[in-house]
Amino acid sequence: MEILKQGNELAQNGREIYSLCLGQPSTPAPTPVLEAAHQALEDEQLGYTDSNGIRALRERIAKHYQDEYDTSVNPDNIVITTGSSAAFTAIFLAAFEAGERVAMTRPGYAAYRNTLKALGYEVVDIDTGPDTRWQPSVEQLEELKKQGKSPAGLLLASPSNPTGTILEPEMLKAIAKWCDENECLLISDEIYHGISFGPECTSVVQFSDQNIAVGSFSKYYSMTGWRLGWAVVPTELVRPVELLLGNLNLSAPTLSQFAAIAAFDTESVAELDEHVKRYAENRRIVLEGLRLISTPLLAPADGAFYCYADVSHLCEDSAQWAAELLEATGVAVTPGIDFAPNSKPGDGLDPVLDGKKFVRISFAGSTEEVTTGMDLLVDFVRS
Repeated sequence: MEILKQGNELAQNGREIYSLCLGQPSTPAPTPVLEAAHQALEDEQLGYTDSNGIRALRERIAKHYQDEYDTSVNPDNIVITTGSSAAFTAIFLAAFEAGERVAMTRPGYAAYRNTLKALGYEVVDIDTGPDTRWQPSVEQLEELKKQGKSPAGLLLASPSNPTGTILEPEMLKAIAKWCDENECLLISDEIYHGISFGPECTSVVQFSDQNIAVGSFSKYYSMTGWRLGWAVVPTELVRPVELLLGNLNLSAPTLSQFAAIAAFDTESVAELDEHVKRYAENRRIVLEGLRLISTPLLAPADGAFYCYADVSHLCEDSAQWAAELLEATGVAVTPGIDFAPNSKPGDGLDPVLDGKKFVRISFAGSTEEVTTGMDLLVDFVRS
């Protein structure tokens, strides 16, 4: 957010800013969604809906799980939320008691950690790196168990933010099995499903109806500002989550719900898959730029639209380096400290994996912006 603030100040002074930091598509919602929204404005009252969302959308999402993952999901186990952020908050409150441990990867999305701490839970970091493809392993979970730190919940993301790595199906299945055997609720952030560059995405609902899958229309579906997400939750949590959503948000945006049904149409998917092709080209441009400045890419960027790059050969503090890069070139990247907070004495974080040594580069924008931004970044390093 500090980088965004700095960038906004420069833009207000007439500077051209090349945003390689934002994790959102630069394209509008698919045409059928826009058409459905116009139709809903004419035909629907657009008042509050049920707290868990309109039935038609929940049924369409259930069909999506059948079509995409060959898995049957009951629409009654799907709740519609105000973005995935609201889903996580409601799930945490419904599933855990204050003070319980919830494990997550480091590096990992900063809002997970901040929300969990704000709600009174103990965050247990699982430090990941190249040896586990920046994803948690059963061995690490077993180690937590031996240390007497078995978590009540495990939060993982595949594709992940910031690394873009995807858990291999067998590894995800093994983690799900461990969680089931150790009474650990598995919460899977699957908001980047649909954006991958080779490896396929697997959903945790394929392994057990006791796992939680969180989805979103913000990333692949290019509907960030429509603020709409969903979660597939176990039957015993449906009612608690529904009641929490009713108190926290009343209901998700009604216009967005009616329009989102069309996001799964064949025409929409064809349009969205063209975006993924652009992301793939942008990814190639970023990887080539990093190669030119001899930057190790320890995370393979299997999916999402991020590269998590080691810049320790260029600086000692990536936050300071990112600020200098922005000031000199107008190119905005995200410091790794957001995702892997600095190690503290005794916390066991490998200094090599410290967020101060990394930046996240987003290639969600236009190919022109990504190309220009990477050219400027390379020139900045070489100058």
